[in-house]
Amino acid sequence: MKNAFPLVLLAFCLLTLSCQKIYQSESAEWKELFNGKDLKDWTIKIRTHELGDNFANTFRVEDGMMKVRYDGYDKFNRQYGHIYYNQPYGYYLLQVQYRFVGDQANGGEGWALRNSGAMLHCQDPKTILKDQDFPISVEAQFLGGNGTDPRTTCNLCTPGTNVVLADTLFTPHCINSNSKTYHGEQWVTANFIVMGDTEIHHLVGTDTVMSYYKPQIGGGNVNPVDPAVKIDGMLLKSGYIALQSESHPIDFRKVALVDLTPFIGDPEKLKELVNARLKD
Repeated sequence: MKNAFPLVLLAFCLLTLSCQKIYQSESAEWKELFNGKDLKDWTIKIRTHELGDNFANTFRVEDGMMKVRYDGYDKFNRQYGHIYYNQPYGYYLLQVQYRFVGDQANGGEGWALRNSGAMLHCQDPKTILKDQDFPISVEAQFLGGNGTDPRTTCNLCTPGTNVVLADTLFTPHCINSNSKTYHGEQWVTANFIVMGDTEIHHLVGTDTVMSYYKPQIGGGNVNPVDPAVKIDGMLLKSGYIALQSESHPIDFRKVALVDLTPFIGDPEKLKELVNARLKD
């Protein structure tokens, strides 16, 4: 698909026009979540470690980039990590520019080769158990090519969640997008249009490669988990944004967001804004 702004999102906006107040935006520009200097406004949680413990300097800032590195690990040992922006959002356009680099950490699992992701609608990091492997969230999965085989990116994975695909509740863990493969250490620009508990669209550049609906808590693939937090069937209206460390080094040079909340009752303005920001 080559449409920069999915038509189904416009249909959603039209449906909500009668019941949503039309707001005037104070700012429709990109908000840089990563400032290029430090990890201010971000919280780290790595499996088997306490909240806020940046074990072995896994997440660091160098050369204006947020880097994920494992030079301080003897063995990866399933120490999956996530770094969370401290403010939750519900309706937004998110842009992440990333590249995979170097070799996988010692002990990283085969499926985690050139594997990372942006976790959308995450549970509050304060509610994540010390030994919990992944946050309850909707994962926009980043995959890098191995130099030979096709391997799509901006896929969908569902740790502790389910979504609706083609009017059917999707309960398997992952499904591929229709993106092309990005081999080597090239930069990739991923965009995500997140509309509360209604719909989410993954884009590579301006090409829509995945769309799904009604994100909700459910399913497995998160262990252990607090049953007071994992309320199956509860729609996810908002949540935190996180980036992964899954054993392969990765760089992030831009993490930025446009808050779409003021425009959900104005479909023409919303369409115009998203198209404009995607061209920035």
